Amino acid sequence: MKIVIGIEYHGAHFQGWQSQPNGLGVQDALEHAIAQVSGETIRLHAAGRTDSGVHALMQVAHFETGAVRPLTAWVRGSNAHLPPWVRVLWACEVTGDFHARFSARARSYQYVLYNHPVAPASQHGRVGWYHRPLAFTAMQQAMQGLVGEHDFSAFRASECQASSPIRTLYQAELKQYGPYLIFRFQANAFLQHQIRNMVGALIYVGQGKLSPAAFAQLMQQRDRTLSPPTFMPDGLYFTGVEYEPHWQLPSCKADWDVFNTD
Repeated sequence: MKIVIGIEYHGAHFQGWQSQPNGLGVQDALEHAIAQVSGETIRLHAAGRTDSGVHALMQVAHFETGAVRPLTAWVRGSNAHLPPWVRVLWACEVTGDFHARFSARARSYQYVLYNHPVAPASQHGRVGWYHRPLAFTAMQQAMQGLVGEHDFSAFRASECQASSPIRTLYQAELKQYGPYLIFRFQANAFLQHQIRNMVGALIYVGQGKLSPAAFAQLMQQRDRTLSPPTFMPDGLYFTGVEYEPHWQLPSCKADWDVFNTD
């Protein structure tokens, strides 16, 4: 039996998605909790890995099990064995060769930036922060060049193990809600640290340190050593995965706007 689950988590409490020797990966917490329900060892396969400090409003993963349980048991039973900063949102059974990672057509992320002179106390760890005013229009203009198929070596972590730096971005947009800037990205896949590196460079555009034209040239140079530093992970959220409709999965998308920033 193959079970697919939707997951939400607060990344500040974990050392990323992937299982860790010290047990502090999101995967570790979930596999332990699900094993309490199934009575057997479970191995989860996720749509995408998130780094330490990165959150998820809608991560998708699957596991195989010989245990027969009501779908509600995979949700309520697992949550009963999870810490409060990670939750299983839904569960469904699939047949055939579905794979949470390899069946995904696209993945979505949002970066939430609080642009205000004072860092937010109530949302510490949940949003990124920059203290000086940013040129919103220039940042929007620079983002337009991200859409499409490109070599994203300029925004690729040096330790990235992807076989190719070529990725296709379907969406790259920026919206403002008072002091909040919300960056939205959707792509077939992302490189390690790609979004945090893009956001870091876009903040340089907002500061006036890079023009939109210089940002475009940075991409063309394909040299990570010439790019601005990686931005903090706090405001990055995995917000959804797109699959073919025939898998008949529940909604695999979420949005930071549920926090009523507007």
